[in-house]
Parts: sequence; C-alpha cells; structure tokens
Amino acid sequence: MTSPDTQPASLYAKREPVFPRRVKGTFRTLKWWIMAVTLGIYYITPWIRWDRGPNLPDQAVLVDIANRRFFFFMIEIWPHEFYFVAGLLIMAGLGLFLFTSAAGRVWCGYACPQTVWTDLFILVERWIEGDRNARVRLHHQSWNAEKIRKRLVKWVVWLFIGLATGGAWVFYFTDAPTLLGNLLTFSAHPAAYITIAILTLTTFAFGGFAREQICIYACPWPRIQAAMVDEDTITVAYRDWRGEPRGKLHKGAAPAKGAHDLVSSAPAKGDCIDCMACANVCPMGIDIRNGQQMECITCALCIDACDDVMDRIGKPRGLISYLAYTDEVAERAGGKPKSVWKHVFRLRTLLYTALWSGVGVALVVALFLRTDIDVNVTPVRNPTFVTLSDGAIRNTYDLRLLNKHGDDRQFQISLTSDAALELTLEGAPGQVVTVPANQTMTQRIYLTAQAGSPAALAERSELRLWVEDLGNTERVHHDTIFNGKGD
Repeated sequence: MTSPDTQPASLYAKREPVFPRRVKGTFRTLKWWIMAVTLGIYYITPWIRWDRGPNLPDQAVLVDIANRRFFFFMIEIWPHEFYFVAGLLIMAGLGLFLFTSAAGRVWCGYACPQTVWTDLFILVERWIEGDRNARVRLHHQSWNAEKIRKRLVKWVVWLFIGLATGGAWVFYFTDAPTLLGNLLTFSAHPAAYITIAILTLTTFAFGGFAREQICIYACPWPRIQAAMVDEDTITVAYRDWRGEPRGKLHKGAAPAKGAHDLVSSAPAKGDCIDCMACANVCPMGIDIRNGQQMECITCALCIDACDDVMDRIGKPRGLISYLAYTDEVAERAGGKPKSVWKHVFRLRTLLYTALWSGVGVALVVALFLRTDIDVNVTPVRNPTFVTLSDGAIRNTYDLRLLNKHGDDRQFQISLTSDAALELTLEGAPGQVVTVPANQTMTQRIYLTAQAGSPAALAERSELRLWVEDLGNTERVHHDTIFNGKGD
C-alpha cells in the first residue's frame, strides 16, 4: 500500500525552451528559399492586380464574401461551384499523403506555416540575442537592463511580424488598397481590426513561444503520418552501425573502426564524436541518434550540422541523412541502398499520384466545360397546380437566372416537351428577360395546358426549360415536370 505521506510521481514534464544553433548547408539554404517564396506569396498576393472589366474587382486573388464569389486571376468561382474548392482540398490532402509516403514529414519540415513563421521568429531572435549559447545564457540570466532591452526589442519585432501576418490575411477578403486606407484612418469595419488583433496575437504566441509544442501537441499530423509511411519511405535517420560506439575526438590519428586497442582490447570508436551538433540545431529539441521520434519534422538541419562536422574531422558525409528502413537493413548487411527514384516511384506513391492527377484533371475539365450562364428551376408546389376559369391547368415555377458576364445580358426562355404547353413570363413581355451583370435574378414563369389536353388530364408530363444568352447563343437547360389533374 502507498503511504499517505508518499506523493505520486508527476507525469507532467516542464517544458525546456529550445534554442536551435545556427547552421549552414544544403537543407538550411533550401529552407531559406522556401521561407522567402512562401512568405513572399502570402504578403504580396493581395496587392497583385488583374483586369476583369469595369464591373468586377481588379484584385487578382479575392474572397468576396459580400457578393459570395471567389476570384483567382482569370478564374471566378460562384457559390454553386463550391465543388471546385472541395476538389482543391481533396488534392491538398492527397498531395500531403503523397509527399509523406515518399519522404516523410517534408511538408512539416519545409512548408508548414508553423515551421515557416517559427523559422522567421528564430531568425529575429538570433539577430537580437545572439546564437544558441548567448540565448541560453540570456535565458538563465536574471532580469536586468540588458535582458529587458533585448526581450522588448525582440517582442516588438515579433509583434510587427504578427501584425503584418494578420493584416495580409484580411486583405484577401476585400480590396487591399482601400482597406489599408481605411485601417490607417480608423474607418474600417470592426471585424477587420478584431481579425488582425487575433491573428497578430496567435502568430506572436505560436511562432515566438509555443513553437515545437504546436507541432507535438496541437497538430494531429504526427499521429496520423504513421499510416502514410512504410519501410520504403525516405526519412531522416542516423547510421548507428557506422557512428557507434560514439566518443569524443582526441588529437592524433584515430584507429580505423573494427580495430582494437592493444591495451584495453576495446573496439575502435565510430564516426560519431558525440559533439551534439545534430541535437543543438534541431528546432524540435530532439536527438536524432535516439532513433525515429514522433517530434521529428524531417527538416534535415541535423544532416547539415553532421556533414559539417564530418568534413572538419576528415570523415565521409552521411552519418545522418535521408534513409529508408529497407536501406538501413541492406547497409547493415554490407549491401548498397536503393536509388532515391526506386523509393519515390513505387506502387503506393504511384497510386496517390494517379488519384491526385485524376482529381486535378476532373477539375480542369469541369472548369472549361462550365458555362457563363446558369439556371435553376424551382416548381411552386403550394398549390401544385391552378385551374383557371376556362378549365386550363397552370403550373408556376421560379427560375434563378445567373449571369456571370461583366455586362447585362438578355436571356430568352423557351421549353421543349411532348405535351402542348404555353409559356408566359411574369412582368416581362414575350419570352426575353434582361439579367444584370454578375448577378442572379429570380424570374417567375407560368406553364399552361389547355382544358382537356393530354397534359391537363395526365398526372405529370416531362419537359425541359431552355435559357439562351442572346449575346453569344450559349444555352443551358433544366429538366422538370408539369403537374396535371391526373384524371
């Protein structure tokens, strides 16, 4: 039994701040380029102009919530075309599955917004407070004028980055130059200020303080990725059969691995000199030499750090590198690893690629086949039909006519049916109605069957309503039914 005075051990581990050391190398350079490109796209895109005509906004990328439309350069998505957005989300998911099955968490390590903004915040931190050792000393240092000054400067810069992040986000939802002027004159809608404030604070907190905790605890992907990888997935790994037993490097020539010390009869040390460079540069604060870990985002900074050390001590590179489990088994047995292409192009990744491409092709085909006009027919069922004074049967329908053009268009409404039906428009002479530019208009129509006609006596008759754009002869149709007395 447990003594009443004995307190159970706490399962909570206090967070130890991570202070990644500066590193140079191929993968670090690649991350800098990806960060510059992704941040550039995010901040600059709302300011790109695109001429669509006098009646449409000229912002290249715009989520126009007020008019319920999404503009992306030459593409315009209407509410009823939300399947395009759904298709893009499916492609994004399949793309994530594809890259993860081929090369592990490359999305997390290179292009995830949390990673990109954290890299930017760490860069600012390094400029102001110094590299790893200086930041560690400052962290443990008591609060004095130097620490207060550096922390305040860092936090102010972080807040400006967060402010730019929140500001860029709201620019996607309205005309950017106009909104900027309104923000500066304090005449913008309160929702804009609230959104900017929320995004500023969340960016400040996630990129500046939470950092790796967002990836470990808040993001579900580390727990899902295991279902996406297999023994042929390339990921960052440590060649322990080459590096162990590790030990500090001493002056003088080191014996070749496998040789034995004549005094101690101990095997020679491996290539790892236990310098901790790989662990010190890791933004997640882990040691890749301990094997695969959920926290690893495969950013490959440990590869750059280890390769630099191997160059300096005259050892071959690759002690830490991208490696698949099948390669590990082969190398341990003295064999050669597969080529990268055999890992990337295999049944699983080819299946993901085929699915991804199929969705993309379907979206492109749908984009080119869609029309610039549309019609939706809603029969008025209260009542189902009306008997006129002369015995004729009349049905009522509401047509929602959509004109996607930038100018007003005349639409001619007609019908085709085996039944003899008469078409009339409410409030419009003839069968032509004018629909304003970039708007949806509801037009009520009446279909009438003469007394005693087959359509009037039948329970229902099939028909097709046609809408033709008189400006370019483009036509769309909608199938519906005419309800008779059913005698």
